[in-house]
Amino acid sequence: MKVALIHDHLAQMGGAEKVLQVLTEMFLDAPVYTFLYEKENIEKNFPNIHIKSSIIQKLPGSVKHYKWYMPFMPMAVEFFDLTDYDLVISNTSSFAKGVITNSECLHICYCHTPTRYLWSNTHQYINELKYNKYFKKIISLVLNYVRIWDKAAADRVDFYIANSKTVQKRIKKYYRRDSTIIYPSIEENQFYISEKQGDYFLTGCRLVPYKRNDIVIEAFKKLNLESEKKYKLKIFGDGIDMERLKKITGNDKNIEFLGRVTDKERNKLFSECKAFINPQREDFGITIVEAMASGRPVIALNQGGAKETVLEGETGIFFDNENPEAIASAIKKFPNIAWSPYKIREYALRFSKSRFKQEVKDFINKKMKEYVL
Repeated sequence: MKVALIHDHLAQMGGAEKVLQVLTEMFLDAPVYTFLYEKENIEKNFPNIHIKSSIIQKLPGSVKHYKWYMPFMPMAVEFFDLTDYDLVISNTSSFAKGVITNSECLHICYCHTPTRYLWSNTHQYINELKYNKYFKKIISLVLNYVRIWDKAAADRVDFYIANSKTVQKRIKKYYRRDSTIIYPSIEENQFYISEKQGDYFLTGCRLVPYKRNDIVIEAFKKLNLESEKKYKLKIFGDGIDMERLKKITGNDKNIEFLGRVTDKERNKLFSECKAFINPQREDFGITIVEAMASGRPVIALNQGGAKETVLEGETGIFFDNENPEAIASAIKKFPNIAWSPYKIREYALRFSKSRFKQEVKDFINKKMKEYVL
């Protein structure tokens, strides 16, 4: 059986890329078709895969500024020639599901979310763009065209896998399709419980506006102004929102930006922090599970994927409103609970790689039989 993997782009590492890593382990001979890739990312995280990139890879500034080429991605994905494949697995949160396959090929889509800026976050996406209102109107018109294509592309998929109940609901709402939930996995052996505990709270991700790092910073500034006790926050990651977040931080010396960190540095930060803070609504939220696999509790917004991964009072605590006051209140409650690092890690290990591989394998075998019949 000839298998091909389709992925949106490999210009960064996130939850979707970690799923792709596992899929490449399952299908060692499968090429990975993608819009574009960053050479350094491939050398570090995907050293043994055969990549077939789209025409966008060769366009000026495509790797650093791939969002410029969003209107051309529907065309680019349709140019991939998948005539010879029996099974195509698209791993996507945007356009990779739009590939055209032959009539005998089974197309399974592992969906991390229906294209966010076309559906659930359209207005937020437009509002956060740093352009004048007239250019935003033009972008809105482009998105309208792409949205029509995206719905047609979604119909090309034979079967959907959703990464959470949250995404399953979106697939049903926007694409009118059923899906099966298979949760992503973690590299459980990379994470560990540390005998040493630091004096800081931790948050981190790609620093973009919708990740809501701003309200975490404001919460810590509020706590440090109101209390003689100082609350320390470390933030790992990089992105377009860095400059704005540093302006919000101001002169608070207890808030530290770490920038990009290695996996080893990140895992050490996880294992030694007081707690990991997740301020935004996540589709799944792999960093939440990674923090718990390090034996550390999570302080999370009570929405989205966190509701499926965090046990209130056992592996973390929730706050209900997406604002600094709610986060500050949750942080104050944190010391009142006797956390068990070993119980937290044990719970997180249900998201193991072996479990993920087996569930995906069983799903493919089942759908192959249905498709042939």
